[in-house]
Parts: sequence; structure tokens; C-alpha cells
Amino acid sequence: MKRFDSKKLTTLAMLCALAYVVMAVGRIPILLFLSYDPKDVVIAIGGFLYGPMSAFLISAVVSVVEMVTVSDTGLWGLLMNVLSTCAFVCTASFVYKKKHTAKGAALGLLLGVAVQVATMLLWNYLVTPFYMGVARQEVVALLLPAFLPFNLLKGGLNAAITLLLYKPVVNALRRAGLAPPSQASQAKGKRNTGLFLVALLVLVSCILLALVLQGKL
Repeated sequence: MKRFDSKKLTTLAMLCALAYVVMAVGRIPILLFLSYDPKDVVIAIGGFLYGPMSAFLISAVVSVVEMVTVSDTGLWGLLMNVLSTCAFVCTASFVYKKKHTAKGAALGLLLGVAVQVATMLLWNYLVTPFYMGVARQEVVALLLPAFLPFNLLKGGLNAAITLLLYKPVVNALRRAGLAPPSQASQAKGKRNTGLFLVALLVLVSCILLALVLQGKL
């Protein structure tokens, strides 16, 4: 048990470090002051491996380190980061824990995107006026033309990339002895080509949407 716990702790620490690195170096400005980074993909993979509580812990650690290093939004930014990430990764990993199949992963990610979009629309309405120092009506005016498409884009990218990367990343971790054996109910080695193609289509669509929001298309 101690050996398993130490391996789990090592893997979670690696995922925390990786999530922080991709957040720090992978930020892409999308719209107004909103930027995309792929840290939620790393955290979602951790959640699929170890469950929603582990996903929450990774999110909290990375958000705190982000607050004291590269962020200038303070505790409000910390709150919004944790809410946004956990709405997506905890929802997705909870569903995947209950239905441990490729379709369960896809369903969990889809629900995660929906919960994240709804959560962030609500919390941007409630909190953004305080940490941006603007009137609430200014925020309301941005909810549909800015926050909604941005969060749909963010969620779509994270869901698609997670579906594309989860298997190869987890297989590599298992070969290194840093991840538990597979508990999937589907046949070993079976590749769900349909889900792979859907994820690829969503990824391409989100990239095109990002270019449109940036005014490059």
C-alpha cells in the first residue's frame, strides 16, 4: 500500500508540475483579456487516472502556484481558476469513474464542458466586476459575445485534446510503473476510431473558432 501511495503521489506531483508548465508557456490570447492554456487537459488526465478528488487537488495546487508566480488577479483569479477547472475536470472524472469506458470518457468530457460553461457564465457575472473594477452591466454586456464563446472554445479544445492524448499518455505512465493497471471494461487494445475522429473534428473546429475570435479569419 505504501508503495502504491508513493507512486500515486509521484504521478500527481508530475502532473502538477506539467500542468503548471503548460499553463505558463502555453498561453494563447483569444479574445479581449481572455487567454487559453491547456493545463485542464493534464488535470483531466489525472482525474481519469485517480478520480475527481485528485483532479481537485491538482487544480488547487496549480492555481495557488499560478497566483503567486505569473498571475496578477490575486485571490479572485485563484477562485475563478479553481471553479473553471474543477467544473470541467471533476465532472468528467466523476462520470468516467462510474462508466470506465471510452464512451464514458467522452460523455464525462461533454458534461464537463456544459458544467464549465454554465458555471463560468454565472461566476463571471458575480465576480468579474470586483476583480476587474468595472460595473456589472459592462460584464453582462460581455457574457454572450465574449465569455460564452470563449468558454465553449476552451471546453471544446480541452475535451478533444484529452480524448486524443489520454490513452498514449496513460499507457506511457503504466509502462513506467507510475499509473495503476487499466480497469476499462472494453476489450484490451480495441481502438475506438469513431471517438478519435470526432475528437479530431472538434479540435479542428475549435482551432478555426479561435482564429475567428482573434480576427485572423
